[in-house]
Amino acid sequence: MRWSPGQVSGDIEDRRESSGGGGFGNFGAPHIGIGGVLLLLILSFVFHRNLFTLFTSTAPDQAVGSADRVDNAAETREVQFVSFVLDDVQRTWEQVLPRSGTPYRHAKLVLYRDSVDSACGLAQSATGPFYCPGDEKVYLDLGFFEELKGRFGAPGEFAQAYVIAHEVGHHVQKLLGIEQKVTRLQQQDPQEQNPLSVRLELQADCFAGVWGNSTEQRNTIDQSDVEEGLRAAAAVGDDRLQRMATGHISPESFTHGSSAQRVQWFRRGLAQGTISACNTLVAIAGASAFAQTRFSIQIGGGYGPGYYAPPPQGLLSFGSSLHLPLLRLSALRPGLGRRCRVLG
Repeated sequence: MRWSPGQVSGDIEDRRESSGGGGFGNFGAPHIGIGGVLLLLILSFVFHRNLFTLFTSTAPDQAVGSADRVDNAAETREVQFVSFVLDDVQRTWEQVLPRSGTPYRHAKLVLYRDSVDSACGLAQSATGPFYCPGDEKVYLDLGFFEELKGRFGAPGEFAQAYVIAHEVGHHVQKLLGIEQKVTRLQQQDPQEQNPLSVRLELQADCFAGVWGNSTEQRNTIDQSDVEEGLRAAAAVGDDRLQRMATGHISPESFTHGSSAQRVQWFRRGLAQGTISACNTLVAIAGASAFAQTRFSIQIGGGYGPGYYAPPPQGLLSFGSSLHLPLLRLSALRPGLGRRCRVLG
């Protein structure tokens, strides 16, 4: 990608020093005992705040190693890259979204380590990048980019940019007014939750492609960058992630779409560069008549079916099956997934 390191975006909230931060090891369990640990854990879930941070601090005379500094050179460049992508994506939507009659309102992006509070509840980095509609913020632990490159085999800057653009795509879905309508639809027919979630995630992939189309026109990316983005989309397909985690595939449990579907819809947005190209609800074979006839929104200048379907427990994330072997948000607080979107 063609970009120059510069300032940090005004839409970035950097919480890396106040979130996570070493977990139980630093707050002094011997002083409060295991009962206190359990009480703090319960209260954190009840009040949706990481109360362990009240007990984490670095003594004034405690040396901080260079490897532990938040603002080391590599991370500084990463933060500047995230800032560049976020600002570029949002400038694109400032131009594109009003064409469908909807003004664009900026989302914020929160950088954190290990765990973070959001309007959707307490989340851990194992969740992956996610968008929370309740506070209109994208949440990102920079460590995920190493996982994307190493564990999922999707290296490159444009692969990382695709992740950010996908999450901002969920913000666009909220601005289009889809969230409340889909929530009602899911309540009317809970069996539609996963199928609608797949279509939501594929639409966010397509919206990421709409931004990609803009970068192509401005010569910000070349074909090698496009291939990086396509590899990233394929890397987080439900079929691939389920095979990695369990050795088998269960299509009925998909919440984000297969690798082929994610590549298809990202490529479609990239090729056409319009909101109307991302009409995933009716374009995918198998969309139920119930979903097609009961829910429509104005999109791309005309009326077309659309949806917003948070994955189980509510976060709008990059891939709901991304961390199947790890702790899920549903184990933290029931209902969390109905308000946020995790990497997807």
